[in-house]
Amino acid sequence: MSPARIIILVVALAAGLGAALLMQRQPGKPAEVTKSVPEPTVPVLVAAATIPLGNKLAAGDLRWLDWPLSSVPAGVIRKDETPGAEQEIAGQLARFPIIASEPIRREKLIRTDGTGFLSAVLPAGKRAIAISTDNRGSATAGGFILPNDRVDVVSTTRPESASGEQASYVSEVVLKNIRVLAIGQNIQESNGEKVVTGETATLEIDPRQIEVIAEAQKTGSLSLVLRSLQDAGEVVTGADEGGLTLVRYGVTTKGVKP
Repeated sequence: MSPARIIILVVALAAGLGAALLMQRQPGKPAEVTKSVPEPTVPVLVAAATIPLGNKLAAGDLRWLDWPLSSVPAGVIRKDETPGAEQEIAGQLARFPIIASEPIRREKLIRTDGTGFLSAVLPAGKRAIAISTDNRGSATAGGFILPNDRVDVVSTTRPESASGEQASYVSEVVLKNIRVLAIGQNIQESNGEKVVTGETATLEIDPRQIEVIAEAQKTGSLSLVLRSLQDAGEVVTGADEGGLTLVRYGVTTKGVKP
């Protein structure tokens, strides 16, 4: 072997030995282990199953669900604040439908104290009145008017002339933007039902509109006209709040609101 090759071999062995010694002096750092700390939770009272509108709550309809403490909604019932809430609200009625696992809020419940459900959920200062409708659907938007929809009430009459002959039919909008409380005995849409029919419609009205709707029902037939959801918040003012146009013997007069 030539002297040059011997020198190269010696240098390579020395470099390898130096690298080995260097690795022993500076061992690799162990991988850092990140520990996961569970987020604190608090039990929140929720619906054990879907609770329909008007149902009386029982203890079995409710359960406690652990909820992340940092995202607990305001106004819900917490076990650390009201540990006996299940027994406290048992017997109350649902003012609105409550879906399964939805947190229970007190404003969605009402204690009737023996009164009827409709009178319990009727807002203060409002009245409920039932009107006859066509159960074939021709007077109720083809049967597609559901509870909580907004409607206009149309009165159709056929006045008599001075000679006693009946004139043509006359239709007038007597009330606008009225909330429907019930159709027949149905107070809510259930099981995905899209069509509710009934012979009566129960409407939510102001006290000053009672005479208007009662007179219109006696003097003619009433129809309901479905309003768009985008118009539900429309503020009705002036004559639209309850004025009634009457046509008798060919003479048109405007009813005076109370």
